[in-house]
Amino acid sequence: MAKDLVVVLEDRPGTLADMGEALGNANINIDGICAVTFEGGAAVHILVEDAAAAKKALEEKGIKVPGDREVLVLDSEDRPGSIGEIARKLADGGVNIDLAYLAAKNKLVVGVDDIQKARSAV
Repeated sequence: MAKDLVVVLEDRPGTLADMGEALGNANINIDGICAVTFEGGAAVHILVEDAAAAKKALEEKGIKVPGDREVLVLDSEDRPGSIGEIARKLADGGVNIDLAYLAAKNKLVVGVDDIQKARSAV
């Protein structure tokens, strides 16, 4: 089952490369990624199949991984309105979205406040 890892990097040249190399050397594929910088740092969300192995590989290189969580990974058509339709189903089901990004193969990664309720809504 895919999980979203939160990785904290410094906002300087080479840190994303360090992260990618650490995972690549451990034979871990990044299926999705979202990164935002803030006050000299960066919060990076990565979608991986083996969260424990990814976390170990990163922490062995001194890269902070303060969290991981189960997320929904949904098929998303590459057309106008597709994400809106998915978000509406979740909203109508009373589910709050607190994380969203696109991943490989037209997948939408969604972090929610209630994963079980979200599964029922989509």
